[in-house]
Amino acid sequence: MDLPVLPPLEPMLAKPVSKLPDEPGMTFEPKWDGYRCIIFRDGDEVELASRGGKSLTRYFPEVVELVKKQFPPRSVIDCEIVVIRRDEGQLPRLNFDLLGQRIHPAASRVKKLSVETPADVIAFDLLALDDRLLMDEPYSVRRALLADVLKGVTPPVHLTPVTTDAATAREWFTAFEGAGLDGLIAKPADMTYVPGKRLMFKFKHSRTADVVVAGFRYHTSGPIVGSLLLGLYDDDGTLHHVGVSSSFTAARRKELLDELEPYRNPTEHPWAVAGEGQRVPGAPSRWSGTKDLSFEPLRPELVVEVGYDAMEGDRFRHTAQFQRWRPDREPKSCRYDQLDRPISLNVDEVLATP
Repeated sequence: MDLPVLPPLEPMLAKPVSKLPDEPGMTFEPKWDGYRCIIFRDGDEVELASRGGKSLTRYFPEVVELVKKQFPPRSVIDCEIVVIRRDEGQLPRLNFDLLGQRIHPAASRVKKLSVETPADVIAFDLLALDDRLLMDEPYSVRRALLADVLKGVTPPVHLTPVTTDAATAREWFTAFEGAGLDGLIAKPADMTYVPGKRLMFKFKHSRTADVVVAGFRYHTSGPIVGSLLLGLYDDDGTLHHVGVSSSFTAARRKELLDELEPYRNPTEHPWAVAGEGQRVPGAPSRWSGTKDLSFEPLRPELVVEVGYDAMEGDRFRHTAQFQRWRPDREPKSCRYDQLDRPISLNVDEVLATP
């Protein structure tokens, strides 16, 4: 491969902000919920490089073919690989769980999934074209060139929509969540591409919910709390595992162990045996491998307020953030119907946004 820049290349990152930056010259684009990937193409040689520097090439053979057909012959493009779930009778929507299943050690499984749940590619930055390195050019120049070289692409290859109007960006922030997106990225017009530096801005959804603490796991460093296991009740009174909260200082982890002690060793527990359709913790996956997923059950009497950004189906998409205990809340009142659900939107409409 002979390009102006070669893998491994760390992507440029974004720092979180609490409000949408609206300085003059700022460009806004959707924040896609997928795998960040810098795609290198030199003729028939294609490399899909992940954010962590690992190769994704073998897991997405259909993406390699898309790149050969639609990307410039010699180019380096910053992209997002996503999987769109298309169920009959439902609007198409990004699905991170299906995307995660694509990372599989068996070649036969990879081939099968590349047909059953093929990925889409969304391009948003151009780092090199032919023999020209563009990383020192301002973003406005890179974006204009990217739009020009990808003006003829067709799905499942996409050029991410952008706007320089802050009011339009705020509308996108609300509307696009319904298609599975989790916020906006803001880019200054004069921004160069600096690997590993947080020069962009990300503005994500932020919400809170009151949830039941029904168990905990020990920390790997010793007999202190590693994570709290969180639950919500459905309309039938079944407690479902919806995620964990785990960002605590070492001192706080010790304190939590004392606070949880009175609720340990319950005679019965709602997650002792999973009922039909019930989410419970401890199910192994390809991500956990041989990791110990056992947990210490607690009487489901403690309520905690947590911060979260989005839901993936019926669970928190990311680790929830501990806010405060809620002794004033009854555990049975911690139900799914308290959650703010975005209005559903067809992700194809988002991708087709000018």
